[in-house]
Amino acid sequence: MLGKKGDAWLIVGLGNPGREYEKTRHNCGFMAIDKLAEKLSCKVDRLKFQGLYGQVNYNGGKLFLLKPQTYMNLSGRSVLALSAYFNIPPQRVIVLFDDISLEPGRLRIRSDGSAGGHNGIKSLIGELGSQEFPRVKIGVGAKAHPEQDLADWVLSGFSASEEKALASALERAADAALCIIDKGVPEAANRFNGSQP
Repeated sequence: MLGKKGDAWLIVGLGNPGREYEKTRHNCGFMAIDKLAEKLSCKVDRLKFQGLYGQVNYNGGKLFLLKPQTYMNLSGRSVLALSAYFNIPPQRVIVLFDDISLEPGRLRIRSDGSAGGHNGIKSLIGELGSQEFPRVKIGVGAKAHPEQDLADWVLSGFSASEEKALASALERAADAALCIIDKGVPEAANRFNGSQP
């Protein structure tokens, strides 16, 4: 669904608060929001709605950037609190998050879908009562060893070569989120799906 000029939008990055999680795979969503905040000269520093958020005027309407502070598994509570308060429907809530099925550096844009085993998305679907929110998946790579615990993997850091690919992916994830607002999901998917430097 392409929004109308003047519509309010919410872009959410998923992650875990706390210094120990800052550079981990599971915090790609937070990193992408930081990149977006930089591009838009928007401070994401207001503590409300169980999250840190910022607000900027974009495309004739209000654009909110949100980093839930609830820990990943309860992210939906923060998203629901802000989106309900500002009357933003799920179709105008764009979610940026990590995806282990994509190599580092790759993106995948979707208009809706199931949680696919991601606890943050599971929480959003549960709280919003809908799967119909656009998403930008940021590749963080599959587990290094099949027997490795998934939680340990997503809470691990990146290698130097992965960090290089990630830096470019975060930049493009920020652009993709704005492209969804400007041009719609199909156009954003066309431009950014599978893309890497």
